[in-house]
Amino acid sequence: MHYLSLVELAKQIESREISPVDITQEYLGRIEKLEPELHSYITVLKDNALKEAKKAETEILSGNYKGILHGIPYSIKDLFFTKGTKTTMGSRIYDSHIPNYNCTIVDKLAKAGAILLGKNNLNIFAFGTTGLNPEYGDVRNPWNEQFIPGGSSSGSAAAVAAGECTFSIGSDTGGSIRIPASLCGIVGFKPTYGLISKYGAFPHSWSQDHPGPLTRNVTDCAAVLNAIAGYDSNDPNSIHHKCADYTSALTGDIKGIRIGLPREMFTFPVDDEVQKTVQHAINKLEYMGAVTREISWPILDKAIAITNAIKMPEVTSYYGNLVKNHGSQIFEPVRMRLESGFFIPACDYIQAQRARILFIKSSIEMMEEIDVILSPTTPVTAFKMDTDDSHDWETGGVTRNAVAFLTQYTVPFNLNGFPAISLICGFSEEGLPIGLQIAGKHLEEEKVLQIAYAYEQAAGLCNIRPFE
Repeated sequence: MHYLSLVELAKQIESREISPVDITQEYLGRIEKLEPELHSYITVLKDNALKEAKKAETEILSGNYKGILHGIPYSIKDLFFTKGTKTTMGSRIYDSHIPNYNCTIVDKLAKAGAILLGKNNLNIFAFGTTGLNPEYGDVRNPWNEQFIPGGSSSGSAAAVAAGECTFSIGSDTGGSIRIPASLCGIVGFKPTYGLISKYGAFPHSWSQDHPGPLTRNVTDCAAVLNAIAGYDSNDPNSIHHKCADYTSALTGDIKGIRIGLPREMFTFPVDDEVQKTVQHAINKLEYMGAVTREISWPILDKAIAITNAIKMPEVTSYYGNLVKNHGSQIFEPVRMRLESGFFIPACDYIQAQRARILFIKSSIEMMEEIDVILSPTTPVTAFKMDTDDSHDWETGGVTRNAVAFLTQYTVPFNLNGFPAISLICGFSEEGLPIGLQIAGKHLEEEKVLQIAYAYEQAAGLCNIRPFE
């Protein structure tokens, strides 16, 4: 049961072949079995999950079926507020922080009848790309427990990949949904900025934070997006937009779809296996009727610099007092990154925001004659646990630290706020997943999902699991 898709589970729950109690107990047993090694969860809500499962069972048996998420167990990254349950942001400093309200996403999922299993582990303060957390335990990659899962939504991705929940909710400021989705071989979607409410979530960089779903396939992703997308007056960055039924976009037909391949992205340093596998995916999409063309994105090489000049001051503006008052309690590499925001002048932050406007304008112009952009999600597959965010990579004569290296394909779409998805497109010789990224225009989630679904169905890789 633990590897059934959301849609498969929903059909069996609605027809009463499977009880929400049975599947919840299955997941809780799975968590108990795997967590001593994986460290995907910080908090497991066993008693409450079983209570909600029994409630869902009673409702369904009485004919009050709420829809596809009713009775479906899920997890959420431990930076989203949950009433009466601690929300730590991955730091022991917040170990006793118990919110008195839910974030909007949790309320929406509760309304849909979904069952919260627990809160997922993450990089401390969501600062990192590896999933290493010395305070709550380093999250392990289910494909090989000696390798990182990617971050910062590490626990969410690992839990979905390992069958410890049906789906999870993560957050993405520079790739923190898509990077772990790529390294763990699942689907991770960062929708358009403002499409999903951030109300009731610890901020990282308020102008680039994007909540989103992590699932085992594209259909499940669209179903979760249906439940959590939409305007929220509590979030000042929430956008007024009439959301579609995202599952209706999953037709499998991509004939005539225009795919752009930015030449600048394809000159980034990248592992040979990743490059060859992504090229094979491009060939498959062309065979299916998509039209690919090389395009240029001249300002792309400035994306990381612009992002950092915006992100660091925004993060420090929120956590500055914590650093001043509790700096000695913060894991040193994280503290140093938090402190860096103090040294970026306001004029530089403003200049970076101006540059961001130019970057967005460039992005819009670049996509006028295409539908989506395609690239690898990460330039490498998962690497050994003893390689942290400060590690320098040398590939193709270019040296970058792990953060800059792992985010080179993902950061641009946080900067411009466009929707971007990662899904599996193959495996390395070591048996580690390789991710394909598809990014679309502002509020064109349907197009991104349409292409991702068509490729997923043709490739037939989404049902390969790390272990039983």
